[in-house]
Amino acid sequence: MKIYVTSLIVDDQEKALQFYTQILGFRLKQDVPVGEYRWLTLVSPEQPDGVELSLEPDVHPAAKAFKAAIKADGIAYTSFQVNDLEAEYQRLLALGVVFTQAPMLAGNVKIAVLEDGCGNLIQLMQPLS
Repeated sequence: MKIYVTSLIVDDQEKALQFYTQILGFRLKQDVPVGEYRWLTLVSPEQPDGVELSLEPDVHPAAKAFKAAIKADGIAYTSFQVNDLEAEYQRLLALGVVFTQAPMLAGNVKIAVLEDGCGNLIQLMQPLS
């Protein structure tokens, strides 16, 4: 068994698609109309056949409250691994991305937390070897 798709709840699918592809650098894998919304999945350019990230609309009654609660507590919804956290942090800052946590050591990893503009905090992490 392996993970095939993981989801991220977003307040605007198109805005999320632009942020996650144009700013973070993921690639569109699937874009299928599903009524009023879309089945949107992205993949890492480093693993085009790897796990897909689904950009799910936050239309379920519990979704907005869930997102607001974990964001208010400063909890990242998910985590993405990067090879060089400091370089990625500087690149994203230059693009106007807002960080709630600058790079810091956390045990055997370095982490930073950014806002995706779609209601989520996202952690970037770099393993330290």
